[in-house]
Amino acid sequence: MFTLDYKSRLPIYEQLYKDITRMAALGAIEQGEPLPSVRSLAQELGVNPNTVQKAYQMLEHDGIICSVPGKGSFLSGDVSAISQQREIAAEKLNDALQTAADCGIPKAEVLTQVNDIFSGRSA
Repeated sequence: MFTLDYKSRLPIYEQLYKDITRMAALGAIEQGEPLPSVRSLAQELGVNPNTVQKAYQMLEHDGIICSVPGKGSFLSGDVSAISQQREIAAEKLNDALQTAADCGIPKAEVLTQVNDIFSGRSA
């Protein structure tokens, strides 16, 4: 369900945060759907439970999930949190494209990288 790159410079908790956010935005996790417990997910991924807990805390802080004591963590019914994440991503994309244009990167090269990312190959 979740994929982590243990060789990445991006911390595991951030990878998990991004993975859950992406799955929520794509509808792979439905609103109100329970997430795995911290312990079970940590065991499944082979990481420290504190790492999973940190990702869950960030997700809860951003309104993407909600935690119910004794019940677990669930994808938030608040669609605005996911919409907000999309808006942030769109702003970052716009900034990156503007920077690329300012640096003289050709449009064809940018489009090739975009196509590579959307087809599953990283640039």
